[in-house]
Amino acid sequence: MKNSIREISVAIILIVLAIILWNPLSLWMPNMVVVALIVALIVAFGFFASFLLGERAIDERDLLHRTLAGRSAFLAGSGVLILGIVIEEFLHVLDPWLVAALVVMVVVKVATRILSAHRY
Repeated sequence: MKNSIREISVAIILIVLAIILWNPLSLWMPNMVVVALIVALIVAFGFFASFLLGERAIDERDLLHRTLAGRSAFLAGSGVLILGIVIEEFLHVLDPWLVAALVVMVVVKVATRILSAHRY
């Protein structure tokens, strides 16, 4: 339970920092504030990634829950990227980072499936 609270706290901090950097309220931010927020975002993501990499399934049910969470996150992330690609393509201003992120997600997903099928 203690780890779940830490994971949730780090996830919330990561989300809040990302939204602040997104700047939805069009607040003016000095360069030093932006740099500090970027550093904080990178550190928060590092903590979040360490939780993900340190996950160990206790039993089959726990493994199933983690698998469903990973699958849901992948589908949500790729769906948002597809939506962004479609909208920006209609506006004729497609950001190559959207395409790159989607390609990396799909390649890593397929490569992981292939490698894990051969290892286990």
